[in-house]
Amino acid sequence: MKNNMRILGIDYGEARVGIAITDALNITAQGLETIQRNGSDRIVLKRLDEIFEKYNNEIDTIVVGMPLHMNGDVSERAIATQKFIHKLKCKYNKVKIETIDERLTTVEAHRTMNFLDVDKHKKKNIVDTISAVYILETYINKKKL
Repeated sequence: MKNNMRILGIDYGEARVGIAITDALNITAQGLETIQRNGSDRIVLKRLDEIFEKYNNEIDTIVVGMPLHMNGDVSERAIATQKFIHKLKCKYNKVKIETIDERLTTVEAHRTMNFLDVDKHKKKNIVDTISAVYILETYINKKKL
C-alpha cells in the first residue's frame, strides 16, 4: 500500500448512505457525512466524485458494508448493495472495492448514540455515518491481524 492513501467506508442504505474516511495513515476512521439518496444512486456517485476530488484522489480502497441476515443469508438490502457495488466498480475501476459484514454495525451505532445521549431527532441523520465509521474500523482492524 502506498503512503498517504485513504480508505473510504460506506454504509449503503435505502434512504441514506453513511460515509466515513480514514486518516492518511489508516489508523483512525472519522465520519464524513450522510447522503440522502432520494431514490437515486446518481446522487451518491456524484457526491463520491466530490469527496474523491476533495481528497486529491488519495482514496485507494472503498469498503462497503454488506447487510446479510443474521444467519448469513443474502438479504434484499444485500442484493441492492451488490448492484451499488457494481456501479462503484464500473466508475472507480482503479480503486480496490471490498465488502465487510455489517450485521451489527447499526446496533453498535445506536448503542453509541444512546451512550452519548444523542437527541432522538438527530439520531436518524447520524446513525448511517456512525455505521460507516464502524464498517471502516472493522476493516482496519481486520487488516492488522
